[in-house]
Order: sequence, then C-alpha cells, then structure tokens
Amino acid sequence: MDLIFKAAFFITLIVIEFLATTSIHIETIESIWDKANHFSAFFVLYILLSFAYKKMALHVKVLWLLVFGIQIEIVQSFIEREASLLDIFADSIGIAIGVFFLHFITQYLQKNHSGEESLKS
Repeated sequence: MDLIFKAAFFITLIVIEFLATTSIHIETIESIWDKANHFSAFFVLYILLSFAYKKMALHVKVLWLLVFGIQIEIVQSFIEREASLLDIFADSIGIAIGVFFLHFITQYLQKNHSGEESLKS
C-alpha cells in the first residue's frame, strides 16, 4: 500500500509542478481562485506524503513541502507567471489544515477501532 501512496504522491507532485510552472493557459484551473488551488494542492500533498512516508517526522514533511512551494514561486518569478508570498502562505495553510485533518481522523479511527475491540472481549 505504501508503494501506491508513494506513486500517488510523486505523480501529484509532478502534476502540480507542471501546472504551476507551465506557460500554457489552462482555463479550468485559472478560473478557480488561485489561493484555493494552492491550499488544496498542498493539503493533498501533505496527506499523500504522510501516507507514503509514515515514519517521516512531521517537521520534515512540513519543511519539505514548504521548500517545494518556495521553489515553485522562484521558478514562477523567471517565467511568465507571477510569484507571490501569498501563494506560499496559502500553501502553508493547506499543509496546516492537512496536519490537523490527518491528526483528527487518525484519533477518531483509533478511538473507534479500540472501542470495537473492547466490545469483542
């Protein structure tokens, strides 16, 4: 299963890199609020990264994704795209919500799973 999540993570990473740095105008993506694109992309990246690399420390995952987001903005500053600190902020919010979402889902599943086991005893 880890291999599937690793493949999904890297495919998503490549697609996001392409969409963020291409000079091709994709109307469907451009019609959505740009910050929502950043937020959702980094939320998904955090979830996939967490499932793909379960033993990786939280601070390493967050730092790795922030560096990726900063790299996108640096590349955009050299092409026909606009680099923005607000984009990095939106990336950060997506990562943070991903951290909290995954934490609460994990806690919820562990609580319900342990409750089921105690019912079986």
